[in-house]
Amino acid sequence: MTNGTPPAQKPDRATLAAFLAIVVFLGVNFVAVRFSNRELQPFWGAALRFGIASAILFALLAFRNISLPRGAALVGASLFGILAFAANFGLLYWGLLRVPAGMASVLFALIPPITLLFAVLLRLERFHWRGLFGSLVALAGVSAVFSEQLRLTIPLASLLAVLGAAVCAALAGIVVKWFPKSHPVSANAVGMALASVLLFGVSQVAGEAVRLPALAPTRLALAWLITSSIVAFVLMFWVLSRWPA
Repeated sequence: MTNGTPPAQKPDRATLAAFLAIVVFLGVNFVAVRFSNRELQPFWGAALRFGIASAILFALLAFRNISLPRGAALVGASLFGILAFAANFGLLYWGLLRVPAGMASVLFALIPPITLLFAVLLRLERFHWRGLFGSLVALAGVSAVFSEQLRLTIPLASLLAVLGAAVCAALAGIVVKWFPKSHPVSANAVGMALASVLLFGVSQVAGEAVRLPALAPTRLALAWLITSSIVAFVLMFWVLSRWPA
């Protein structure tokens, strides 16, 4: 494990481009999940997404002869999978049954301040005022969301599920920085496979129907979600190796 503060790095074009790609892919996810939820029940839809994505990543591992993580790196990849995919998206899929996609995206603006809080507490990074300012902006947005919830009568449990998803997503970034580095493709393959199994188990306990999508919009949404899982989270691992959490 590592707990030192990483040296400051200047944002280069490649890292900025990767970060922008992450924002686009994961930003559209909120809308795509809403389409997926119209036909597929939430936990099964998430399990199917990550099961297919992990299979593609394992095929890429075999093709490129990339080693799987071991030891502490394997523990980190597993924790990342539990937080970033199983807990985060399990809660998000369920929350998006009732919460509008735009509102969920505003709630996810809490990820940076939550990440900053944990990074400072664990002494991974130093406190900085720019982060605090961003946190205040995020909190203002979340306050607006909860005032809107009172007007639209969105279930509080659904909003709390989305907030819980944001907390899990923030903790996933901390896990990446805390544990020894592993290859982005192998770490995501392991994490998504574990998450798929866990989400499928939750789906069975919840009594969800297991079926493949039959409608074209659902198939397109699932294809986007699988692609975003592979591209965005592999890039996220790479960006976190170059930037502070």
